[in-house]
Amino acid sequence: MPVFDLYSKRRKRELGQAPDVFSYDEIPQGFRTQVAHIWSDAIGDPNLSDYYAEDMQQWYHEIVKVLRREYSVFQLVSRYMNPNDPSQARSELIQWFLAEKDPTKILDAIELSFRVINNVCGEFNYAGRGDGARKIATEASEELNTRFKENGIGYQYTDGQIVRVDSQLVHKVVVVPALTVLRGKAFKNAQDEFLSAYEHFRHGKKQEALVDCSKCFESTMKVICTKRKWPFDPKAAAKDLVNVCLTNGLIPAYWQGHFSGLRSVLESAISTPRNRQAGHGAGAGPAPEVPDELVSYVLHMTAATVLFLAEGEKRLR
Repeated sequence: MPVFDLYSKRRKRELGQAPDVFSYDEIPQGFRTQVAHIWSDAIGDPNLSDYYAEDMQQWYHEIVKVLRREYSVFQLVSRYMNPNDPSQARSELIQWFLAEKDPTKILDAIELSFRVINNVCGEFNYAGRGDGARKIATEASEELNTRFKENGIGYQYTDGQIVRVDSQLVHKVVVVPALTVLRGKAFKNAQDEFLSAYEHFRHGKKQEALVDCSKCFESTMKVICTKRKWPFDPKAAAKDLVNVCLTNGLIPAYWQGHFSGLRSVLESAISTPRNRQAGHGAGAGPAPEVPDELVSYVLHMTAATVLFLAEGEKRLR
């Protein structure tokens, strides 16, 4: 369903009341209700369907069963519901979703449900929708991301995962294009590592996020070296891979003077935080605290570097 720019929204913007800073630790009730409405449009409302009600109930039941198992509970809500009755699953899911206090669990449910929407509900003729099923599924994801933004919640649903967004502009002009590059078959490992870094960051595993950024950076260079048949050691670290890329003209010679600091950026912006913060043992003391802004910087630098390398490779003859 399209998102309407109602008078109340315009008035809030005029009064400077619209959120301009992202929140990560609170998922408002209003947003949760909007998500439940999207579920009704995309997965369907069994109460409004006769012929396809069982299919809709079954997919709500699948979502609920995964959440129960992952959270080690028999029911998501305390009131009695028959856990084996698919017809009660939608009610159980929505009641829990509206009451749950842990924002990471709310995001889990959103991510899981939208994977169902994209992978199942978007299939031809789901719930008798014919060719329109894919359009409804796509619009559901688009509306979700719009609702995230409207409510000032710093996440987006991208490539089957919820990812943290610290800057809408950086996300739009750097992260999204980088993900487009990484969707290529040859970049599968790099894509998995990049998305894993975001997933770790969302769950507060900052050191793991830094390590996966470095892996993605290295994997991207290895893909380009393999594609171009440039000799390299498969076990080579970032520094050696950067040397291979520069030696083989990934950066045009007449730009190398202008980008005299590029080598140090490529080598240190991603690898150094990994080496200093996450790549080595912490010894007897506690692991050093990694500030959010460092992880955010490295994530965005990883995306920018992937994009730079991919675009540079396209220019090579």
